[in-house]
Amino acid sequence: MSLEIEHKFLVSGEYKSHAASSSHIKQGYICSGHGRTVRVRMRDDKAYLTIKGPSLDGGLSRYEFEVEISPDDGERLMSLCEPGIIDKRRYLVPFGGHTFEVDEFYGENEGLTMAEVELSSPDEPFEKPPFIGRDVTGDRRFYNSSLRSYPFRLWRDSLPEYGGDGAQRDK
Repeated sequence: MSLEIEHKFLVSGEYKSHAASSSHIKQGYICSGHGRTVRVRMRDDKAYLTIKGPSLDGGLSRYEFEVEISPDDGERLMSLCEPGIIDKRRYLVPFGGHTFEVDEFYGENEGLTMAEVELSSPDEPFEKPPFIGRDVTGDRRFYNSSLRSYPFRLWRDSLPEYGGDGAQRDK
């Protein structure tokens, strides 16, 4: 088991032209609650089962165990998931010695774009690329497990970065 340390941000600028690669992800949750999750992820032609523990430091880090499983097992496990599947495209954008994972959401979370950067320690310095917006680390509304049951379309107009039409605004 490893410790996942990451910062999460809204995206407020162009990033696709800087992406080294992208992949399509669908994921569901067999169980989610009290900060613990069991997730099934289909990423292009591969599948993964992930268990995450609760965060003890405001959302910056949590324990994570992940194992690759067969795509057939992944599909079977997806059928056991709680309602609400996350559908997104992930872009890997290298910048300043780190790789930012930029997720562009579809379906019920259409219009939401977030970036995450994983770190080796909570105090590791990193440079923010120009497309990074507000830091939402620890804001549970932006956890994928929360977006599954309380999708972005229901609350996006409450954010200053978004207008009444739901379109993301550049800063």
